[in-house]
Amino acid sequence: MSGRAHDPVEPDLSWCHEAVQGVSRTFALTVDVLEEPMASQICVGYLLCRVADTVEDAGHIPPEAQSDVLRTYRDAVDPETEVEIGEFRDAVDEWLPAPAERDEDWEVVAEAPTIVATFEDLDPEAREAIVPPVLEMVDGMAMFVDRHATEGGLRIDDRDELEQYCYYAAGTVGNLITNLLTRGDVGDERARRLRETAEEFGLLLQLVNVSKDVYDDYTEENNVYLPAEWLADEGVEQERVVHPENRESSARVVGRTAEYARSFLDDAQAYLETMPLSNGNTMEAWTVPYLLAVGTLRELNSRPEDALTETGVKVSRQEVFAVMSVAGEVGRDSLADLRRTIARTPFHRAVEPAD
Repeated sequence: MSGRAHDPVEPDLSWCHEAVQGVSRTFALTVDVLEEPMASQICVGYLLCRVADTVEDAGHIPPEAQSDVLRTYRDAVDPETEVEIGEFRDAVDEWLPAPAERDEDWEVVAEAPTIVATFEDLDPEAREAIVPPVLEMVDGMAMFVDRHATEGGLRIDDRDELEQYCYYAAGTVGNLITNLLTRGDVGDERARRLRETAEEFGLLLQLVNVSKDVYDDYTEENNVYLPAEWLADEGVEQERVVHPENRESSARVVGRTAEYARSFLDDAQAYLETMPLSNGNTMEAWTVPYLLAVGTLRELNSRPEDALTETGVKVSRQEVFAVMSVAGEVGRDSLADLRRTIARTPFHRAVEPAD
């Protein structure tokens, strides 16, 4: 073990907030419209998850090393072990791109000791809320890396495995948010409803990503999340999922995956309508990603084949701005109407004044 494992690192909350801006445009929108203390707690909790996610997605790390590094990280985050975050930093060091070549994701991995030091500076109740879902996420990611070690990348077999993967990748984040939301004076019935729909909120967002990012997931990370079983129904092998000759067939599977995502919309909406607005939480923070997911599903429905090319599928910048402009005024009663509008047409067109 290197001596670096014991070098003290100072917490840096400002750096954490800047880092979120670099690694996730969507999540940065959420953090920006939360209030304290929730904004910083969600920011730091998200970065803890992002470290693991980046390692798990790294195609250049051999699977055995990948799962070892993930488990070292898991133990470093767990206050019940004596493993320090410096040990993770040492373990991942050989896999880090050179400083001049690091993107924002790898900079977050490199700065994991800063993130953990900042996390340890949060109040004890917040730390207790954040740790269990993060540990569950990392355990699940290590398990998936081990399960698919021979492929050198993830290859999802069927719908059940897809849902299991999405649970570890994002359902756990839904539970993390809920743990933070249900502290304090939250009634038992409201807490129960939140816990019943938290995972579905995460599953919706992750399944939308799975549906829209097929090309990038395969070409950049060697991962195929479209289930082999569904692709086989269309006569497509996973290794040829983005091949031009399979465009039409693979697009039908993209549509099928998007339809599966759509099945979680009602529960995700119920989650938003139930969440308490306390401890710095705001409706706006979670309404924006939800409504953008609705818009992305609309775009996937109209052009699923774009998910299989460099073109990709996403809502326009104009629609993002239009959604953000009204999100602060969204109440529990207006969410359903907004969802119906955005499911039909890009929101910036729906709210344009008539000529």
